[in-house]
Amino acid sequence: MTSGLITPNDFGSGTAAQGKDSPLLNLPESIVPMVIEMGARGERAYDIYSLLLKERIVFLGTPINAQVANLIVAQLLFLAREDPEKDINLYINSPGGEVYSGMAIYDTMQFVPCDVATFSVGLCASMGTVLLTAGTAGKRFSMPNSTIHMHQPLSGTQGQASDIEIHARETLRIQDRLRQIIADHTGQSYERIARDSDRDFWLNAEQAAEYGLIDEVLNPESMKTE
Repeated sequence: MTSGLITPNDFGSGTAAQGKDSPLLNLPESIVPMVIEMGARGERAYDIYSLLLKERIVFLGTPINAQVANLIVAQLLFLAREDPEKDINLYINSPGGEVYSGMAIYDTMQFVPCDVATFSVGLCASMGTVLLTAGTAGKRFSMPNSTIHMHQPLSGTQGQASDIEIHARETLRIQDRLRQIIADHTGQSYERIARDSDRDFWLNAEQAAEYGLIDEVLNPESMKTE
């Protein structure tokens, strides 16, 4: 997790490529799939994300920054307006990102009247894990090969000693709040969350379920036979 405007996440050598210049955030529109639907009024074309939104599916598949957060928040609010009693399904494949932006999504998830089911796909790390575990209790899921990760917020500042001290206090405030949020949603003690997230903490789907970050690991094979 990061606070402010610094580069999202730092899990090893490949992290820099997932920051604000990531190809994931600069994909040309031409490669976004379009879907043609037939209706009473003829054909209608949707980009794939709009079609998913029509089915009350929101997909978070990039690092989290202000632009991404604003889009996710807008989708959540729109779906809540469309039907405040029907579930929203939030799929997450994200290495995390800016804490302030992630908290905008978190607060909106708690604010909307409808349940928000969360699904971990691929990687849920850092702020992505906070959003995953913040789904409605009993409706937090993971694909069987998904990886879930927690760690301390990452921060960096420069300047006069007083500025560094102010920034350090803010980072500690954010860290405390995030630990409490995860503790509240998992049922784990604050002390255990603090201990486990003091360094990179990696879990597979089954371990995440045992920890309380999710409620259930989905089994695609069993779902196909139902």
